[in-house]
Amino acid sequence: MGLIQYYGTGKRKTAVARVYLRPGKGNISLIVNKRPRAFDEYFSLETQKILIKKPLQLTGTTDKFDLLIRVDGGGINAQADAIKLGIARALVDYNKELRPILKKEGLLTRDAREKERKKYGLRGARKAPQYHKR
Repeated sequence: MGLIQYYGTGKRKTAVARVYLRPGKGNISLIVNKRPRAFDEYFSLETQKILIKKPLQLTGTTDKFDLLIRVDGGGINAQADAIKLGIARALVDYNKELRPILKKEGLLTRDAREKERKKYGLRGARKAPQYHKR
């Protein structure tokens, strides 16, 4: 018999998270940019930890699964958001009946906002150089 695992991909800005749920006791192993990291040390802010664990807490599956998370690109907040989406999608892969609960909380919606490109003649995407009359 093979390994039982459920998979979900989460994206936010340029961050991509691949999340694998495996039956276990709630351990989280995190690989960021191909380097293993401690979950609690990497996500130092409590708000990030709460955000990431929200799908598991809503569905009551916090202690049912071990998480293997691979994240690449983006900043720390975008990575946290990508992991949240990946976990939610993996939970739906595990049990389709959890979908309405996660959908109602907006955890299955990908945040489509991206960084706007810089335009020529401007200092950023929208900021113009200072105007002078003379």
